[in-house]
Amino acid sequence: MPPQHSFDVTISVDLQEVDNAVNQAQKEVVQRYDFKGAVAEIDFRRGDGLLVLRAQDDFRMDALFDVLQTKLIRRGVPVKNLDIGDVKPAGDDTVRREVRLKMALDADTARKVAAAVKAAKLKKVQASIQGEQVRITSPSRDELQEAMAVLRGQDFGVELTFGNYR
Repeated sequence: MPPQHSFDVTISVDLQEVDNAVNQAQKEVVQRYDFKGAVAEIDFRRGDGLLVLRAQDDFRMDALFDVLQTKLIRRGVPVKNLDIGDVKPAGDDTVRREVRLKMALDADTARKVAAAVKAAKLKKVQASIQGEQVRITSPSRDELQEAMAVLRGQDFGVELTFGNYR
């Protein structure tokens, strides 16, 4: 029986890089002229995987979010893995926006990934959903490389990470 090779498909966000991006964004906000004397805060709740932005008005909220997004991109954090909430009114005549970090592959996306691998009709390649990841197995490493190429070529709404390649 030939050995089975496999890899795992997950999504991940490096929380330390998010923390670094938030710190850089806060430093830039303090320095920028259009934020002088205005409410503009970014609160990173690491345990919850949540970013809370608070600004004085919609215009400043858009500018604050743009600064944060730029810093996240520069730090290599996939912006596709952000669940961006709506701007809502908050206390003291301010507005607030919650941005959630997608830390794990949800069941619906996992099913789409498994279906995409099966639809590619690669020889002896199987996909199985295991909690917050999808494991792709095959006796041929070349087939696994083709499965990776198929998954990279499709848009699932999140940035997929391939790991545990054996």
